[in-house]
Amino acid sequence: MRLARLRTAGGIRPVLLDAAGIPRDLTGHVADIGHATLLPEGLAALRRLDPAGLPALPVEGSFAPPVSGIGKIIGVGLNYRAHAAECGLPLPKEPTLFLKPASALAGAMDPVILPPDASALDWEVELGVVIGRPGAYIAPGDAAGHIAGYVLGIDFSERVFQFDRGGQGFKGKSSDSFAPLGPWFLDAAAVPDPQGLRLTLSVNGTLRQDGTTADMIFSVVELVATISRFMSLQPGDVILSGTPAGVGMGQVPPTYLMPGDVVVAEAGPLGRQSHVVTPYAG
Repeated sequence: MRLARLRTAGGIRPVLLDAAGIPRDLTGHVADIGHATLLPEGLAALRRLDPAGLPALPVEGSFAPPVSGIGKIIGVGLNYRAHAAECGLPLPKEPTLFLKPASALAGAMDPVILPPDASALDWEVELGVVIGRPGAYIAPGDAAGHIAGYVLGIDFSERVFQFDRGGQGFKGKSSDSFAPLGPWFLDAAAVPDPQGLRLTLSVNGTLRQDGTTADMIFSVVELVATISRFMSLQPGDVILSGTPAGVGMGQVPPTYLMPGDVVVAEAGPLGRQSHVVTPYAG
């Protein structure tokens, strides 16, 4: 089941995408794709709907982030073996975590905004894990039951901000537009093996990242269980689970994004994103 939030002339509408990709209006059933929708009972109710019985909507606008009311975006660093190798760093013994603010959220076709003093804007395609059932101190064997579904994400990072501005790495992760999600949310029932997804990212048509979630050091369920030891997880929280090899700072020489560059990310059933690098205009 694919759920999305479509920007229309009348505002953002929650939609279910049918097998043909036609947006079907859910406003008669849910106010938004938010916390209540992501609970197991909320998703179960939507699965019982017949898409053919829902009003079809024209795609007259772009997709907003597919989940509303996201409280936390939890990033995971160095979670792919090949990415750790390209950075010349040892494999972590437990997940490396950081937070991205909700103000960094963007849609799947929105521009990525280049901050005025940025000089090293980098890309990182990621699998986003969306929490459905709340919990803390979750046992690994129970972690899958707390996952509502998955989204495609990109963790845009300004490397100078991240590494050279006072030792607080989240400075390079937090600018507006640095956390695009979507285009849609895919419920966990449609992803029987989250460790079997291919992630790719290209810049101006050149493939830069091509990896699979099988290369993760810590699996999706391990991440959910571990993160819940340090903070409670709530419906709508998103875990960006790490990136494969091929980031800009791993190129020889390092290569970063410039105004006008086009970044395209794909992840099979999770869809496709496309972003034009656009200088901040005030």
